[in-house]
Amino acid sequence: MSSKVRVRFAPSPTGGLHLGGVRTVLYNYLFARHHGGEFVLRIEDTDQSRYVPGAEEYIYETLEWCGLVPDESPLKGGPYGPYRQSERKPMYRPYAERLVAAGQAYYAFDTPEELDAMRSELRTDANPNPQYDGQVRARMRNSLSLPPDEVQRLLDAGTPHVVRIKMPPGETVTLTDMIRGDVSFDTSTVDDKVLLKADGMPTYHLAVVVDDHLMKITHAFRGEEWLPSAPVHILLWRYLFGEDAMPQWAHLPLILGPSGKLSKRDGARYGFPVFAANWTDPKSNELTEGFRERGFLPEAFVNLLALLGWNDGTDQELFSLEELVERFSIQKVHKGGAQFNFEKAQWFNHEWIKRSSPARLLPEVKALFQSKGWDTKDDAFLETVIGLVKERCTLLADFVPQAGFFFEQPSSYDSASFIAKWTPEKAAFFERLADTFGQEPDVADADREAAFKSAAEAAAIKPGELQLPLRVMLVGGKFGPPVFTIAGLLGGAETAARIRKALAAIG
Repeated sequence: MSSKVRVRFAPSPTGGLHLGGVRTVLYNYLFARHHGGEFVLRIEDTDQSRYVPGAEEYIYETLEWCGLVPDESPLKGGPYGPYRQSERKPMYRPYAERLVAAGQAYYAFDTPEELDAMRSELRTDANPNPQYDGQVRARMRNSLSLPPDEVQRLLDAGTPHVVRIKMPPGETVTLTDMIRGDVSFDTSTVDDKVLLKADGMPTYHLAVVVDDHLMKITHAFRGEEWLPSAPVHILLWRYLFGEDAMPQWAHLPLILGPSGKLSKRDGARYGFPVFAANWTDPKSNELTEGFRERGFLPEAFVNLLALLGWNDGTDQELFSLEELVERFSIQKVHKGGAQFNFEKAQWFNHEWIKRSSPARLLPEVKALFQSKGWDTKDDAFLETVIGLVKERCTLLADFVPQAGFFFEQPSSYDSASFIAKWTPEKAAFFERLADTFGQEPDVADADREAAFKSAAEAAAIKPGELQLPLRVMLVGGKFGPPVFTIAGLLGGAETAARIRKALAAIG
């Protein structure tokens, strides 16, 4: 095994990337960076029937958005390529043949119809899904049950076949998991998994072992749903390369939703995203919303994922990626499932928006404003606006209602908030104020506020009774930054125009 830490994420390009998958990426990435190691992206596309066009590109885009860019990948290359399993196809058969020659695997010639007949015959209430295992293999068409000359005849004739591992009976196989400690398995309860398919492609079981060996992977982190497959992989390591060469394993806890393991259906049912970014299924054209498009910052998304199953033993909740790299330890990942809470996820985003500089938020917010058709003026103006409203924003989309009045005049007014105390004298005050502001376009905020209070005193009206109507006239409602700051950014002419428009609407 390599002395340098090397980890990998090996997704299948079959659709969008669930936040559980991104968390697996994150933990791999953090572990590698913490130990000065390397993070590898390997595309496991051996099941061509499940391959979805665009899914691989989606994976690259998502990881780049998250800031979790691999050191080696199909895009970047590296010393252990190729990094798509479909391009590594010739590498796998020799290992499968070696296992057959050693009596640790066998050829199986069963047709799909014969397999269906076996399952139908053996299916019971107690065993609803019969497996091809040590008890069943003797009655099937394989190189263990057929005479050697018949096996050779079938091979020479090019008869379609798979290679299956021959699981030994009654052995206990133990895995030392970095999170869970020792986990033991009875080999008698595990079926003879297919290692090499009839098309010559490996299954996950053979490919993951061969590729991890050839790519010198030192640590393998994956979801706990893969634990039942661990005895097969341990035996393959033992048979092919020796258990001492096996990576250290860690099986990550599930991410839980309201009704068990978090699923795409949970997102649709409860109205929150479960994918990192928007994914449109090319066959059904079904759109699954992502955190990115919902308005999450990648810093917040990565932060909330890190704490779904891990903490550093302190009460700290907000971590930059650099802080996570420094603090991360795989031993502090929890064994139990992590409950996803969308309200908490939004809290993370709100906090990250607040702590982000206007310059950091500028690209995303500017794109949002431009999508509304607004004249976004210059970047310095935008950064000022962002700085004024960002503490009121939970999602990036909130910048639109919170700052939209800087770019277009209100179309309606919350006059109900002050109309009960509205008088002709107040209307006259605002008519005069519009004239004043219109003639003084470049007055400082403090001077404009002083002029406003002075005019109120001259009209014998309390300034406090006039500031709310002024705010509503400028923004349409009872929200926004300090009202004279708003007036200063709008400028005297625009402020006067809005006052006059509101007065006409209020009547």
